[in-house]
Amino acid sequence: MEHVEKRKRMNFRKKLMYVAVGVILIGMTTSANASIMFDQNVTPDVIFGSGNANGNFTVDQNNGVELGLRAKQRFPKANTFNSNRDGTYSFSAGAGGSGSPTPLWSFEWSINTDFSNSVSRQLNDLTYLLQIDFDPGAGTNFLSFDLITPGSVIPWTTPIPVPFFDHAIGNNSTDNGGGTKGTLANYVGLLDTNNVAQNSWRMDFFNSAPFDNFDPTTQGTYDFILSASDNSGELANTNIQVIVGPPVPVPSAMLLMGTGLLGLIGWNYRKSKKS
Repeated sequence: MEHVEKRKRMNFRKKLMYVAVGVILIGMTTSANASIMFDQNVTPDVIFGSGNANGNFTVDQNNGVELGLRAKQRFPKANTFNSNRDGTYSFSAGAGGSGSPTPLWSFEWSINTDFSNSVSRQLNDLTYLLQIDFDPGAGTNFLSFDLITPGSVIPWTTPIPVPFFDHAIGNNSTDNGGGTKGTLANYVGLLDTNNVAQNSWRMDFFNSAPFDNFDPTTQGTYDFILSASDNSGELANTNIQVIVGPPVPVPSAMLLMGTGLLGLIGWNYRKSKKS
């Protein structure tokens, strides 16, 4: 009888082990097949400003296009990104600087339309969509606009046409901080001859109705989505979430499930040894 019970316990442990390993393998396969990559450098480097480090971008590379988003500590200014390695970034609630309600963090984006030098595509060959969430709660309230294409508009209460932006623009050989800043006179020409555009922005830059109720002292979450398309449809898409308040990294559900099952196996093994 004792041998029968022992055999049952061994079979039970084996079944649990198979389930746990299967769950972990599924999680690994999902991660390996996922399009979005975390904590990556962007190509060729960070080309806006000076002294801005590369890295910690949440990146999608598809169809020759590379899109990157990240959040960064703004006050005090530093190359601090507080990435949770899953496309989320955590910062304390609070205001910095003076004047408008400036958060302690900013968000940064990078667009490269030919990151592998394989498609001969320039910035003006695509259209773009940036979505900035102004709802700190579980829902979203997106300010959405094309951040590159001349003639696009920012849909505030009175839509504002955008003839140009002050992005840093370059190509795959542009060095760190070496981007050319767009002006009204040269912007269209830069789009015709370059494949990289980047910038660093803050939420208070867009402080106009109906998106004028942003409060940097409010705890919550803010979503950011960046996509690029051509006439055939969307080519690439990346997204991040900024968590404002006490940092609360949340492991993936798959990892928690695998860890729980392995813990159950260990508990059953210890119990069987005692009996």
